Amino acid sequence: MQIALGAALAAVVALVAFRTRALSRGGAAAAFGIGTAIFATAGWPGAAALFAFFVPSALLSRIGNGAAQTRNGWQVFANGGVAAICALLAVRGGAPFAAGFAGAFAAASADTWGTEIGIRWGRAPISILTFRRVDIGRSGGITLVGSLATLGGAFCVAVVAALVHLAPLWTVALGGVAGAMADSILGASIQALRWCPNCARECETRRHECGTPAIMRRGLSWIENDAVNFAATLCGAGVAALLAIS
Repeated sequence: MQIALGAALAAVVALVAFRTRALSRGGAAAAFGIGTAIFATAGWPGAAALFAFFVPSALLSRIGNGAAQTRNGWQVFANGGVAAICALLAVRGGAPFAAGFAGAFAAASADTWGTEIGIRWGRAPISILTFRRVDIGRSGGITLVGSLATLGGAFCVAVVAALVHLAPLWTVALGGVAGAMADSILGASIQALRWCPNCARECETRRHECGTPAIMRRGLSWIENDAVNFAATLCGAGVAALLAIS
């Protein structure tokens, strides 16, 4: 019964997200799978943590030009895949995996808040590794405003997780902050950074927005934003789980 209810609720959420263009078709399918796993195993506490990440993140993506970013399947999995796996493992593994579940979403939330708010209101970002100025929106770049927003995103999920007795507040919050820091460090080091010869601008995609194939400039070609996001949520989950054990 719980699995059927979970699937039904996940279908409703995925459909609404698709209709509002928060998710593509692939993103809605991935959200359905992840949501079903979470609702069916973690119940309403798990759903609360999921919404604590998803709802504010979706709203933040509308700030500025009023248009929501449409996330595809890989982006959804990168942000929610680790949490879904932890939810399944928590059925038998108990508290550490429950904390890891919340920590993964706290990391995704912290990264999203830091990125969305930092890009719009942060000034003169610097690299988290070299402390040199970088372009606005560059992975690995940090600002004071963005760093404060990162804390807010982590605590948003952590507070909800604590209120529904999913995991201790500080355990989840520290996992979220650690995951967001890992995201920035990986973004400033091994994430692929490319160069558009047509526009003479750096970019992080294989083709620049102008359509020109981009040339590798730094990092590993197979490590792009989705891979970094997945690693960040894995870090957030791992830190939270270890803190729960200790």
